[in-house]
Amino acid sequence: MGWLLAIVTLPLGLALGSFMTVVTARVPAGESVVRPRSRCPTCGVEIANRDNVPILGWALLRGRCRSCGSRISARYPLLELSTAVFFSGSFLVYESVWVAVAIAALLMLMPAIAAIDIEHRIIPNRVMYPSLVAFPVYLVIARLEGAPVDLVRMVAGFALFGGALFVVALVSRGMGMGDVKLASLIGLVFGSLGLRFVGVAAGAAIVFGGVGAVVALLLGRGRKAAIPFGPYLAAGAVVAGFWGAQVADWYLRTFVRV
Repeated sequence: MGWLLAIVTLPLGLALGSFMTVVTARVPAGESVVRPRSRCPTCGVEIANRDNVPILGWALLRGRCRSCGSRISARYPLLELSTAVFFSGSFLVYESVWVAVAIAALLMLMPAIAAIDIEHRIIPNRVMYPSLVAFPVYLVIARLEGAPVDLVRMVAGFALFGGALFVVALVSRGMGMGDVKLASLIGLVFGSLGLRFVGVAAGAAIVFGGVGAVVALLLGRGRKAAIPFGPYLAAGAVVAGFWGAQVADWYLRTFVRV
């Protein structure tokens, strides 16, 4: 059943990925994500429907605009592909469709949020505020329908992960409130599955962030250079979403002796 749902939802994931490329381009600029239609970032000509097919359109045009011939960044098909993989792949991991939909919806946001934070050093409120409202409403409905989610742990995950980063933001100049909101969202969704998932998401984000900091130093960036933490939070969410249970079990077996 999981494979069937993953295959069926893959085209939807690609379509959502195409939409998320619009989000990454327009939300930081304060533009509408609905109108006008997708257009070439260089010449501004609208992209024809035949060229707007996720991944395939970019590949057939060899990454160039049909109108002006300018290069179109490879980040667009990469965003489409990663969004689709995270979205449809969630249905392979979780038996409950209610849970799979929640994780799929969360993970599909991660590539776009990471891309925006890398380029603009922000995690947009236009993405975070609706998400912080929609996800708990959905999870409450899911629980009422009998889904295996825990609303108490949902609140605990929100408070623990978001609260921890809020404290860090208060005492550190390197952490922004956008990171706090993203951590709160990740904690909220994974907390509904169990706090061990929140622990994996947080731990993975810290590990990735540490590796990223070391790489930045090796590349000659100073210790006080601003490094966006959103991509590491997003990566931690992906690890928790696909391997959270396995990582948590491995950690408990290896480091915790009862």
